[in-house]
Amino acid sequence: MAEYERSRTMPAAPEHVFDQAANVAQLDAWLPDALHVHPEEPPAVTVHEDHTGEDTSALLRAERDQMRIEWGTREQGGYAGWLQVAGLGSGASEVTAHLSFFDDTHDPGERAARDALDSSLRRLEEQVRLRTENTAG
Repeated sequence: MAEYERSRTMPAAPEHVFDQAANVAQLDAWLPDALHVHPEEPPAVTVHEDHTGEDTSALLRAERDQMRIEWGTREQGGYAGWLQVAGLGSGASEVTAHLSFFDDTHDPGERAARDALDSSLRRLEEQVRLRTENTAG
């Protein structure tokens, strides 16, 4: 089993960050470019991966009272992950994303996983910033 985790501080209230991250219709805006989530009957989703052309059945749960999103494959149990948002005060948040790979065939390797997490957190921050600027102006 392999596990990877990255964190990023974002200049927005935790509620704003969580709402953006948990918006199923806008997950493609911050997830890695090659992944696309298609909602089904909650909590079911299908994840399409461009590199392989495969669709994978998955689950996605967002718990606003805990500021936490959890996801993972349904049938195979190959991977799971979570995103946790924590308030830092002064309107800032720390966002932590974690991936667990239970099957070596799903594990992209340490560098690729950390790059994907860093990129996703950067993209999420940009989406939060755009949303915050649009509601403020």
